[in-house]
Amino acid sequence: MPSVIRTWVVIGTLIATPAYAGKEIGDYRGLPSDLAAAATAFDIAQSRSDRAGLRSWLSDDYVLVTPDGSSRSKAQLIAEMTAPGHSTTWVTLSKQVSRYWPEGAVLGGIVDARGTDHGKPTSTHARFVDVWAKRHGHWQVIFTQVNDAR
Repeated sequence: MPSVIRTWVVIGTLIATPAYAGKEIGDYRGLPSDLAAAATAFDIAQSRSDRAGLRSWLSDDYVLVTPDGSSRSKAQLIAEMTAPGHSTTWVTLSKQVSRYWPEGAVLGGIVDARGTDHGKPTSTHARFVDVWAKRHGHWQVIFTQVNDAR
């Protein structure tokens, strides 16, 4: 029984987070609560380069398409995001869009980010689209496309 209570406390915290979080967390008001909680947790995992969180929220068949047209798998993205010399120091999300249906969703917007990659300063201004699927009762990102918005 304590694990059930702990689960609901975590879910409640994640749902409440957008109201109190910085701009690195999307505004998911109006979405189903389980999808809003998943999207919030995914935003946190990305901003913190949290390996366990990324593993949880990215599907095993996940594909990222980058601005240059190349693609990355779940394993490749996690390796890049958690590599020594990679860090995110500032993120803001804006111009968000969302569409959802019972077993899927598209969440997107503009991301501005700064940090380091291989120890060198980097910045991003991009439009992104995340495609979510609800599989076996669990929301996961199955596809992301990122385009340069400069």
